Amino acid sequence: MKIGVIKEIKNKENRVGLTPDGARRLAQLGHEIRIDQGAGLESGFSDEEYVQAGARPVSTEQAWHSDLVVKVKEPLAVEYPFLRDQIVFTYFHLAGVTPTLTETLLERHTTAIAYETVEDAAGRLPLLAPMSAVAGNMAVTMGGYYLGKPHGGKGMLLGDVLGHSYGKVVVIGDGVVGRHAARAAAGMGAQVLIFGRHPERESGLKQEISPSIRYLLSEREGIAQQLRDADLVVGGVLIRGAKAPRLVTEAMVKTMQPGSVIVDVSIDQGGCVETSHPTSHSDPVFRVHGVTHYCVANMPGAYPRTSTLALTTATFPYVQSLAEQGIGAVRPDPGLARGVNTFGGHITCEAVAADLGLLSRYRGIESIL
Repeated sequence: MKIGVIKEIKNKENRVGLTPDGARRLAQLGHEIRIDQGAGLESGFSDEEYVQAGARPVSTEQAWHSDLVVKVKEPLAVEYPFLRDQIVFTYFHLAGVTPTLTETLLERHTTAIAYETVEDAAGRLPLLAPMSAVAGNMAVTMGGYYLGKPHGGKGMLLGDVLGHSYGKVVVIGDGVVGRHAARAAAGMGAQVLIFGRHPERESGLKQEISPSIRYLLSEREGIAQQLRDADLVVGGVLIRGAKAPRLVTEAMVKTMQPGSVIVDVSIDQGGCVETSHPTSHSDPVFRVHGVTHYCVANMPGAYPRTSTLALTTATFPYVQSLAEQGIGAVRPDPGLARGVNTFGGHITCEAVAADLGLLSRYRGIESIL
């Protein structure tokens, strides 16, 4: 199979979808690996390393003209002309980006397999988890930075100072993002509250993170109360394939103290804060009602070496299956089948179809195959 590895063009997106080691393993199986020139440079992988692994550096157009295209982020508008009847394996977040991308995928009969909706045998999201973990850790780092007075913050340093705890961190969501954010904040010595919908997880989270954390049931009234004196709010809410629910309203933001910070990690799926909108690494923050919002839609791109290694470790087995079997790889693997968002001109992820108002275009992948 011809496999194209694309150089990312999203603002300061420095990850790459396949490492030289992955390229070597695929080349040894007889596949042709086309690496978009310079695709791995910002993650620390030179074109020469890919050549030594058996890949061939090519132009962007040639890389796209492959049977299987491997990326990290969703195609941008300037890349739409490259889409055709092929498999594209990447993060798509179709419910959270412009509907034009979905329409283009349908029109071109592109098979879009989204990292974020692939499931494992236990129903977890193995390709979303590593980047959620990176983003959760980053949320506290970025939040702490923008709490600094020189960066427009209220001047609260998160952490322990001579035995005294400073800073209140409210984490909304108890999934991978929430757990990593809570662990990072608690490790610094800040006061941490987690809002979730699974109270049975409380004891496990206290053992995993810290006995000092508080776990509260995710209800609007409770969230509103805790946000009033929060220094940092981390939004890590996820509904698989669908838009994130807006759990933090503008009215709640108005009650927060000036100089407080919100990091909305859910922004890929539309954001869980009503006042959020996507930002970039070049222009990461904006302020609403005196509250700093950090809403970068590709947070892990800031740490590309770690992120690429973590991501490709998770994605490579699926890349290999798709290279060996094409779309037939989904037949014996129902978890991979759930990753198929569009196929043959149909939307095959019901949550995406519902959020985009295109249920008439929905068909289950099993019924098509």
